[in-house]
Amino acid sequence: MAENQNPPQSNGSGNKAKRLDVEKELKTGDFRVAIFGSARIKPGDEVYEQIFDLARAIGVRGYDVVTGGGPGLMEAGNKGHAAGDAAGRAESIGLNIELPFEQTSNPYVEFEQDFENFSERLDTFMKLSNVFVITPGGVGTMLEFFFTWQLLQVKKMSYKPIILVGEMWEKLIHWVIDYALKDGLISSSDFDYVYIVRNNDEALSLIDHFHAQCGDGGECHPINKDELELRKKIVPKFDGKDGKEVEESE
Repeated sequence: MAENQNPPQSNGSGNKAKRLDVEKELKTGDFRVAIFGSARIKPGDEVYEQIFDLARAIGVRGYDVVTGGGPGLMEAGNKGHAAGDAAGRAESIGLNIELPFEQTSNPYVEFEQDFENFSERLDTFMKLSNVFVITPGGVGTMLEFFFTWQLLQVKKMSYKPIILVGEMWEKLIHWVIDYALKDGLISSSDFDYVYIVRNNDEALSLIDHFHAQCGDGGECHPINKDELELRKKIVPKFDGKDGKEVEESE
């Protein structure tokens, strides 16, 4: 666990979160999983509980979690992580955006930074995170997903996987295939950054896989034919002509 010692600041929920020192945090070499998702999904909702359980498993493994610091699935991420990381080995980070509605910091964030604009906040997510988990959400979550995907596509940052959790993302990806890919506006290789999963076990298999690659300062790379079973299970392959799925050969 990194020693990110700064004077605590109120996060608006009565809890005292320490101020995040991003540059100091980047020097720790910790493995961090970003969780993006809706602020509107409440505790007790099936999706909230799913993301809580996913974040708890991340905490059990000693991986850091990075969320937007707010309510909804962001809270599920920080709260679940706190439940899993009982020993305090990892850090729960919140990158909070100042909004006129909806966004207040949740009380489960340990280290926090507030932002007035989205661009600086997104850049900080990109710097800190090794893996991006996209959970159900609205316009903000879609912005975070496509922003991350584009930076990877144009190689403005090193390879980092995007894990899409939930049926809505599978449908969105098929929309991208049906239009952008079929019309030649993107390449089939752009999908090497994107992994579609349908449950927490599949998401955790990927997170563990990439932690083994880059958890100690190494570089991540796409799953290839040497890891065929994992790829066939959760990573659709598409050709660049008609957007249809391609069967991998043994």
